[in-house]
Amino acid sequence: MQDTYIFKEIPSQRPNTPLLDRIDIPAQLRELPSDQLVQFARELRAFLLWSVGQTGGHFGAGLGVLELTVALHYVFNTPEDRLIWDVGHQAYPHKILTGRREQMGSIRRKDGLAAFPKRAESPYDTFGVGHSSTSISAALGMAVAARQQNTGRKSIAVIGDGAMTAGMAFEALNHAGHLHADMLVILNDNDMSISRNVGGLSNYFAKLLSSRTYNQVRDSSKKVLQGAPQLMALAKKTEEHFKGMIAPGTLFEELGFNYIGPIDGHDLPLLIETLENIRELEGPQFLHIVTTKGKGFAPAEADPIGYHAINKIEPVPADKPEPIKSAPARQKYANVFGQWLCDAAELDERVNGITPAMCEGSDLLAFSERFPDRYFDVAIAEQHAVTLAAG
Repeated sequence: MQDTYIFKEIPSQRPNTPLLDRIDIPAQLRELPSDQLVQFARELRAFLLWSVGQTGGHFGAGLGVLELTVALHYVFNTPEDRLIWDVGHQAYPHKILTGRREQMGSIRRKDGLAAFPKRAESPYDTFGVGHSSTSISAALGMAVAARQQNTGRKSIAVIGDGAMTAGMAFEALNHAGHLHADMLVILNDNDMSISRNVGGLSNYFAKLLSSRTYNQVRDSSKKVLQGAPQLMALAKKTEEHFKGMIAPGTLFEELGFNYIGPIDGHDLPLLIETLENIRELEGPQFLHIVTTKGKGFAPAEADPIGYHAINKIEPVPADKPEPIKSAPARQKYANVFGQWLCDAAELDERVNGITPAMCEGSDLLAFSERFPDRYFDVAIAEQHAVTLAAG
């Protein structure tokens, strides 16, 4: 069940948030009745819209993981359980829920809150981030430490579908499967680049595959069939075919993970039920959720790239209804570089443009349109980008 309320504009005044105002830390959130959580999430979204409007900053990503953030802090015992956000640009809702709500006005200012999770800032920020694709490696290290200390502590990595393209993420997945680490990787698929298979059937099977009953039957069957290797192989192949029909997780299963999903990442009750099931499982778990970047704010849903980040919303004085015109913005270095590369490619057909998922940031959009056969976006794979160029 999704909250269908859509905000059309950023609130100019602090919204009324009676439920949110009662929650300073996740332990208090976990005391809320579950039937109040959808309303709580709506209040959190309203506060997030207003807060970022006051300061500027990362926008669409936080809206997209808002329900997931609530569900994770509701189900897991943070900060004892370790929660790692890949990149960290989506962590504004996390900051609001972990004792920093009234400090959000200081974000990205001197002596204020950092724009990304920062270990020195809060015990809930378990790993310093800013670059992509590091979360799974960090979560694996924490899971290994928990195993050595025999604490039973959980480790959860939240990674986007863009960051998942990096080699480092798959190196960590491969190692985690080999170690059979007790950890959870959540793939936040907000571009539907891996699968569009979201609906009632997919959600039902996700709950089934994450349930304790299914996994107990699975483990018991393994023990019974240990003495009959041919039957064991047949049962394993049958399970793989069954999962393959309903889920695109074959790759992650081959890496040693128990794949669950894809499920609707904005259905808060479904997220909570699935995460509660997964919490009881051992070994490496992989949950695939599908979300909408900018969820709940109509302009950001329509233009997720344009609303990746926003500037501070400047108030218009009552006696000056027309916005004050500012001086023309200075040309950015990226603009100069993008134009130079186009000029160079015009003169020399050997010139190619290679970018690691930074087309807009490097101002290569014009180049990609004018010279599509000489433009290569290699995704978040800097090592590959440099070596590709060398070749």
